[in-house]
Amino acid sequence: MLWDPKQYAQFAGERSRPFFDLLAQVRNDQVLQAADLGCGPGELTRALAERWPGAQIVGVDNSPEMLAKAARWALPNRLYFLQADIGTWKSDRPLDLIFSNAALQWVPEHDKVLDALVGMLAPGGTLAVQVPNHFASPAHQLIKETAQQPRWKGLLDGAGLEAAAVKPLTWYVERLLGHGLTVDAWDTTYIHVLQGANPVLEWMKGTALRPLLSRLDSQQSADFLRDLGARYLAAYPASGQGSTLFPFRRIFFIATRPG
Repeated sequence: MLWDPKQYAQFAGERSRPFFDLLAQVRNDQVLQAADLGCGPGELTRALAERWPGAQIVGVDNSPEMLAKAARWALPNRLYFLQADIGTWKSDRPLDLIFSNAALQWVPEHDKVLDALVGMLAPGGTLAVQVPNHFASPAHQLIKETAQQPRWKGLLDGAGLEAAAVKPLTWYVERLLGHGLTVDAWDTTYIHVLQGANPVLEWMKGTALRPLLSRLDSQQSADFLRDLGARYLAAYPASGQGSTLFPFRRIFFIATRPG
């Protein structure tokens, strides 16, 4: 699946706010080794280096396109980036902070993933995670409806797994408590006020639609987006002021291992 950093960055302000909302609740000041899982184009990973100037931080992502953008944010001996699957990556040292913003929804088997991440934490270490949880929203349901149409069904069956991967927030809390960690967890619905002719379509082109569009040629992609775009305009009409309101629910949890 190819990622398009330019398309993803189209709503950079809206996408970065949950990162900083999560970061603001991390209380661990003793961070010397850290990882940002699903670091994307790296700008937000640089914010971790600024928050903890004495830390060595690795940004991990499986997208070479994103990592090419991230390279400019590297800092000698302090911040570097590597390509790996965040669902199977293992740190070679205990980590004081594992941070992941809007990435684990792409990874299956969260039971195994969560257990592995907890196992990488140093004593006193913190796991801080945010994942989207809006898969019951019209934005996702209309993708499913469109993909099930006769023209697309054979081409798109099985594309995407993020909705199936994300568990209820209480599931994460219970599992982390079972590991003996202290947990702070919450969910938030952001109401994004978007501009443009069909901004929800543009938003989804940067994320959830990537696995589907990667299966289609250029003409098929254009036709599929036209079909889906008409559904989005009906579900997310522009207001009288020309803005489109896009509710977007996310879940957050911060878990800390005893020191």
